[in-house]
Amino acid sequence: MQTSNKPPIGRAEVERAAGLLARYRRGKQAFDRRVIDDERWYRLRHGGPARPGEPAPASAWLFNSLLNKHGDMMDSLPAPAVLPREPGDAQDAATLSRILPVILERSGFEALYDRNAYPKLRHGTACYGVFWDNQAEDGLGDIRVTAVDLLNLFWEPGVRDLQDSRNLFLVTRCDNDLLDAAYPDLRGRLRAPVRPERYQSEDPADDTARSEVVDWYYKKIDEQGVSRLHFCKFVGSTVLYATENDPALAQTGLYDHGQYPFVLDVLFPLEDSPAGFGYVDVMKGPQEYIDRLDGVILKNALLAGRPRWFYRDSCGVNQQEFADFDRDFVHVAGRLEADDLRQIEIRPLPAFIAAHRQNKVNELKETSGNRDFTQGATASGVTAASAIAALQEAGTKLSRDLIKGSYRAFTQICTLIIELIRQFYDDSRAFRITGDDGQPVFVTFGGLARGDRRAAFDIEVRAQRTNPFSQMSQNETAKELYRLGFFRPDLAGQALAALEMMDFEGIETVRARIAAGAAGQTAAVPDGRVRPAQTAAGRPLTAAEQMIPRAGKEGTR
Repeated sequence: MQTSNKPPIGRAEVERAAGLLARYRRGKQAFDRRVIDDERWYRLRHGGPARPGEPAPASAWLFNSLLNKHGDMMDSLPAPAVLPREPGDAQDAATLSRILPVILERSGFEALYDRNAYPKLRHGTACYGVFWDNQAEDGLGDIRVTAVDLLNLFWEPGVRDLQDSRNLFLVTRCDNDLLDAAYPDLRGRLRAPVRPERYQSEDPADDTARSEVVDWYYKKIDEQGVSRLHFCKFVGSTVLYATENDPALAQTGLYDHGQYPFVLDVLFPLEDSPAGFGYVDVMKGPQEYIDRLDGVILKNALLAGRPRWFYRDSCGVNQQEFADFDRDFVHVAGRLEADDLRQIEIRPLPAFIAAHRQNKVNELKETSGNRDFTQGATASGVTAASAIAALQEAGTKLSRDLIKGSYRAFTQICTLIIELIRQFYDDSRAFRITGDDGQPVFVTFGGLARGDRRAAFDIEVRAQRTNPFSQMSQNETAKELYRLGFFRPDLAGQALAALEMMDFEGIETVRARIAAGAAGQTAAVPDGRVRPAQTAAGRPLTAAEQMIPRAGKEGTR
């Protein structure tokens, strides 16, 4: 029996995929238009005069709200902690907790998080890609986390979860000469027209010598009923690479986890789309009215600042000299009457217009949660750091909510990274990490291979940075605990009972210190120094003496 040499993915399959891409593009047009419009508001290009010569202000109240939310997100940069689900996985979980930050640092995740915070706030959706890069680390390969422009990603219309889409397309632009150099056998054949520029860019790109390269991701159910993720890269109707055409990946697919390597960080979700909408959509209504009222007020000010006159034709006043404010004398032919020249009176606008504008500003602040305390401003009489922190905590519920959404997306990113480690880290790799003493140490990690079972982990996300007012609040908490006698050994039982009902950062360290003091033992503190619980003479230290930093031999200060 003679078998066909035709590959599973060829010209016909790619043309069918191109047809699906065209349908997905049509279904995503409304979202793309909204993203482009949001970008226009973000760049303060939304203003436009109704008539030539009229003022068209574009104030930055909306922009200021976005910056404030972005600052809140950067104050809470996520950091991962891996937790085991079984005792036998504790060592791997501890090692992953150390090397995940290294992998993220290699991808420049802090800059990615900074960059993707803006589209999340503007459009309501940011996209991350988690890929395996065969060319990284001098050909050894490594995990790469990138930011993805949503205008280049296309999913099946109507799905709510990105993973439910039958196909997923990522479209990028590539110079034709680079394509010819990468694929010399297909020189001159890799051409696909690029769609026109979509953003109102200050430096529009010239796409005449570029082609669209399509990354086509799709899922197929194999004979065992397992969903496999496959991948095909093509230009026009020419296949560049396909996992189904690769004997090594034809059965297993691109990634063992079987998921699309994209994570969406959604702000305000929609029922019929994996993407959401953002703060620009919420705030551009009040912002538009603020700018229109600004235009009215500014036009009235311009009219009032430039006097105009009623001029009788027979008055004999020289108009050129009258209009020239540098002249000391103006010629008049004949007798000048009082009614020959009369200034046009510009009445001031009613007070309710300025008041209504201020109401719109307050509306924008309220709808975005951008109150004064969230920006560091304080009311009269509020000066204590703990009071400021409490007011900020109460006024930033919206920011904490959007940050939690980003943490959920970050958990998915870390999960995909762990799955790629499980699949590709087959050799022992060295990582430089920071030890408990703050000094760099090197660890080797050879992957997560298991002969009998599949190790599973949970991801706990914590904030890597804190707000300065939160730090001052922590200091106030420490001083308050000291004043209340929490560190007195004779009150240790009461202090530990009170701590059971409290929750603050570093509570475990405080609890251990109090318990050690009650037992008369030496307590280790977070800075790595060891402080004795007794003096050289054997007398127990008082609570005040325990708070004094000590160095050198025991009993010396």
